[in-house]
Amino acid sequence: MHRRIADSPSWGSWQSPIGKILVTANDECLLSLSIGGDIAAPTSDHHSGITLINETIRQFNQYFAGERQVFDLPLARVKSPRGQVLRDAIASISYGETASYGQLARQFDTGPRAIGSACSRNPFPIIIPCHRVIAANGVIGHYSAGEGTATKQWLLHFESSQRGRIMS
Repeated sequence: MHRRIADSPSWGSWQSPIGKILVTANDECLLSLSIGGDIAAPTSDHHSGITLINETIRQFNQYFAGERQVFDLPLARVKSPRGQVLRDAIASISYGETASYGQLARQFDTGPRAIGSACSRNPFPIIIPCHRVIAANGVIGHYSAGEGTATKQWLLHFESSQRGRIMS
């Protein structure tokens, strides 16, 4: 389903193995992605940005089919250079791998709390893989998308089971 309110971003939603996903986009980039819960979407029609929404759905279908590890989608810019460093830190974690808040903090010269804050405010879960960030002691920890920890655990298990068989 695709919709757009006049002078507003387009949106698309679909059912995935982890629940309903809602994505918003304009003609240039994705603006946000939400997973699960009571996702409320606008109801009037307009079709600007639909090509990008369709491409997002296609790439997510590939991801959930075990055919894609990395997303190739234009994302809304981060509002600050510091925010970009934090996004890059999270994005650096390879498919099927995990890193601790502390590991990322040391690697990107920041603090573990800054990494945690960036994860909790991540507008692009899965695309920017904050589910791959865990506590130093290996505890899964919090996840702000979908059903929280259960969704994070599902994603980590899914990726580890698919690693090595993906072509994209």
